[in-house]
Amino acid sequence: MAHMSKREFDVLDLSGQKYLEWKVDSLAHLKANALENTIAENNSATPQNKAKAIIFLRHHLHESLKSEYLLGDDPKELWDNLQERYGHQQKVLLPKAQYDWINLRFQDYKSVSDYNYALFQITSKLKLCGQKVTDAETLEKTLSTMHVSNVLLQEQYRQKHFQKYSDLISVLLFAETNTDILMRNHNMRPTGCSPVSFGPPNHGSKHESNATHSGARGHFKRGRGIGRYNGPSRGNKQSSSSFYKGKGKQNRHQTKSSTKSSEKAKVTCFKCGTLGHWANKCRTPRHLIDLYKSSLKGKNVETNYVNENDPPMPTFNVSDFYMDDNEMNTNIVMGEK
Repeated sequence: MAHMSKREFDVLDLSGQKYLEWKVDSLAHLKANALENTIAENNSATPQNKAKAIIFLRHHLHESLKSEYLLGDDPKELWDNLQERYGHQQKVLLPKAQYDWINLRFQDYKSVSDYNYALFQITSKLKLCGQKVTDAETLEKTLSTMHVSNVLLQEQYRQKHFQKYSDLISVLLFAETNTDILMRNHNMRPTGCSPVSFGPPNHGSKHESNATHSGARGHFKRGRGIGRYNGPSRGNKQSSSSFYKGKGKQNRHQTKSSTKSSEKAKVTCFKCGTLGHWANKCRTPRHLIDLYKSSLKGKNVETNYVNENDPPMPTFNVSDFYMDDNEMNTNIVMGEK
C-alpha cells in the first residue's frame, strides 16, 4: 500500500454515474493486495488489513464523499453503504444499454474501427448490468445490419461460418484496408494516363561558379566563363564561392530556360487540351484524344436571335400614301366597256 498519494484509477464522484466501473476496479485492486476478505461477510480480517483497505477505498472517493464516511473504520460497512447509495445505477443503465444495442447498425458507421468501438462500449455496459452478450449475438448483429449494397459480401461472410466475433472483425478490417488502398490508387490519376514526369530539380537559386577545384589547397582552374580568382583567403573562414564571381553566360542561360519553362507551362495542347506541352510532343493515349475532340464538337460560336414580345411598330401619316407627280405613271391604260 505504498505510494498512496498516487491513485490507481478515477475517484467515485457524487453523481455515482461510474459506480459500476469504480466497483470493479476497487475489487480488483483489493484482490491484488490480498485485502478482498476485508469486505466479505463475517470476515476475520486483522485490524491492520482493515486499516489498509479503508485507506485505499477513501483515497479513491470524492472529497465530499470522503467527508461523509470519515468516521467509519470498517471497510465492509463503507462498501455496503456505497452499494446501497449507488446500487441503483445497474437498473438505470440497463434500459439505455439495451436500447443502444437494439439500434446498433453496422451501416451507420464510416469505418469498421468506429463500429467495433461502439459495439464494445455497449456490450461492456450490458455486462456490468448483468446481461452477457455472446459471440453469436455480435456476429448476427454485424452481418444483419450491413448495407444492402453489401448483400453478396454478407452472404460470403455467412458461408465462412465464423465462430468468434474477433475472426469476423479481423477480416472486415483487412478488407477495409485493401479497399482504401485500391481507391487511393484509382484516384491518383485518370485511367490510361501515364504518371507525370518531373524534371531535374532547379538549382538556379544556388550560387554556381565557372571555376573547378583541382584537389590541391587554394588552386582552382579556369572554367569556360571569364572568371577571376584572387587566391585563397587568409585569416577568415569563408566558402570558396564568396571569393569567386563568374561572368560567363550561365546566368543568362538560366534566365532564358526559366522563361521558356514558364511560357511552356501556359501552352495548351490542341490534341488533348492539357497544359504544359506542345502538340508535337503529346503522349496522351489515342482514345483520350478522341474523347477530348468529341467533347469539343458542337461547341462552336453560336448566334442567338432575341425576339421581343412587343416590338415597336412604325407610324404612318396620310401624306405618306400620296405620290408626287414625278412618281405617278401617266401612261395608264383604261379598260374598254
